Amino acid sequence: MKYISILIIAFLLTSCKSETKKEIIETKRLTIAEKIANAHGFENWKNVKTIAFTFGGKFENPNSGRSWIWNPKTNDVTLTLNNETSSYNRNAMDSIALSSDRAFINDKFWALFPFQLIWDEGLSISEPIKEKAPISGKEQNKITLVYSDEGGYTPGDAYDVFYDDNYIIQEWAFRKGNAQEASLTNTFENYGDFGGLKIAQEHKKAEGDWNLLVWKIKVTK
Repeated sequence: MKYISILIIAFLLTSCKSETKKEIIETKRLTIAEKIANAHGFENWKNVKTIAFTFGGKFENPNSGRSWIWNPKTNDVTLTLNNETSSYNRNAMDSIALSSDRAFINDKFWALFPFQLIWDEGLSISEPIKEKAPISGKEQNKITLVYSDEGGYTPGDAYDVFYDDNYIIQEWAFRKGNAQEASLTNTFENYGDFGGLKIAQEHKKAEGDWNLLVWKIKVTK
């Protein structure tokens, strides 16, 4: 009888441990946004002191495009455009800085889009499904992002995001104001590793030679 009691207690303890482990696993389960962000190096973002990049322009013209330097810890931003440089702090903006900040928010959104899935508020994300990507025609994973109608520079917009089985974004379709038809569809390609951040440097449409660049990227830690 004594041995039977010991076995019962041991069984109960083992069951409790198993349940505790299960609960820990459940609490650590990542959301789809976290999986995509982490696949692009989000865990390294905390070590970033500054990130510099140029948005737009042409490879053959090194001085083209809007060039940014951002310190995310202090929120200091520097813009160089047409050989003129200006700086501001996003925590204390005036009307002049507001115009630059609109451009910064847009350009940062393209450069660090996978991280925006974590950063942005007022954002709903659908459950993933399988669907053919509009440009490549390959079956990919797809989620749809819809922004709130309030706040931000482009309220109510939606994005259909296509990513591979490694959670790396391949294409998106932007739908202004959550319209049924896409306003812009383009690729995410020519990924590079910059201080552990995986960033797409080229974004192409299905037709023509349209190619939006995110280039001259430099990350300091």
